[in-house]
Amino acid sequence: MSDRPLLSRDHDDRIQVLDADGRVREGATVPALDADELVAIYAEMKLARHLDERLVSLQRQGRMGTYPPLAGQEAAQVASTHALAADDWIVDQYREHGAVVARGIEPEYLLYWKGHEVGNEWLASRNIFPLNISIASQLPHATGMAWAARLQGEDTAVCCHFGDGATSEGDFHEALNFAGVFDAPALFFCNNNQYAISVPRERQTASPTIAQKADAYGFAGVQVDGMDPLAVYQVTREAVAKARDPGEGELRPTLIEAVMYRFGAHTTADDPTVYRTDAEVDCWKERDPIPRLETFLRDRGILDEERVDAIEAENRETVADLIESAEAYEPAVDEWFDHAYETATPRVREQQAFLRRLRERHGDDALLRDE
Repeated sequence: MSDRPLLSRDHDDRIQVLDADGRVREGATVPALDADELVAIYAEMKLARHLDERLVSLQRQGRMGTYPPLAGQEAAQVASTHALAADDWIVDQYREHGAVVARGIEPEYLLYWKGHEVGNEWLASRNIFPLNISIASQLPHATGMAWAARLQGEDTAVCCHFGDGATSEGDFHEALNFAGVFDAPALFFCNNNQYAISVPRERQTASPTIAQKADAYGFAGVQVDGMDPLAVYQVTREAVAKARDPGEGELRPTLIEAVMYRFGAHTTADDPTVYRTDAEVDCWKERDPIPRLETFLRDRGILDEERVDAIEAENRETVADLIESAEAYEPAVDEWFDHAYETATPRVREQQAFLRRLRERHGDDALLRDE
């Protein structure tokens, strides 16, 4: 008999600890988290939300490239990351800014969104795979990383984030099928935010849930309230434990369907008013994960107004410093060409030589002048 009851629930029995008002549901078990870690999860969710607001603003000002907002999805990203060990790998799509915050965000992450490859290089230092833009193509990589870790005798799990739209791609089937056959210690974390750009979830699949798709691959699938950080933490924690040490008759992989909603646009190039109503958005905002966790913490005397104000002030300062540092970055001339081609073409080498001569003659400022 498995000692992991959450992972054996029926797929349509969505796991939830907190109700929409932040109160513990009758019969629910609160995960064993101390006050410091609960506050850390709350503070990081708030930091991710504030960072998100500022980065959307930067993009609108032309100070950053196209950006995918995360508002509404903070609980799934931050809480699931807290359930992992520091050396477990995270394989993201592109909206998981909260996971990056939980791993210790630095200016290099902002540089990625400003077009600098140094951002992806920095992510690896936090055991986060380079961001993926093409939908679902990171899933087979996650399976391969997890299987390789097991073959090498490492006690490592791999948590792969993707959206509900990714489940319509062949990569999803291939990755989960392979993970089941070879018993890879992988967590497939579906951020079901109800829309793949403008395509609603009900047009992605006829399955009542995404979680039940795990049945086809022979391992556990569970549906959780993705806007309830305590439920997300508990489900992810159990999935990680199973990935490391499966019980009798269990396979290591798990498919987690976190049901949530993105409050903003798919990206800053999207207009969500074309395909959804304000009333729908307002309905989902009643389940906002941040006030839900704040209510829970206040009820237990862990948070008060003074501490909330201090967290918000610290977050504002942190984000301001991140932006200031990122905008002060000036790449070396050679970096402009590093990732254009695997091997520099004659034309690229000619341009590099021209810019070196220009810099030697007039200094770095000459490269930024429009002459």
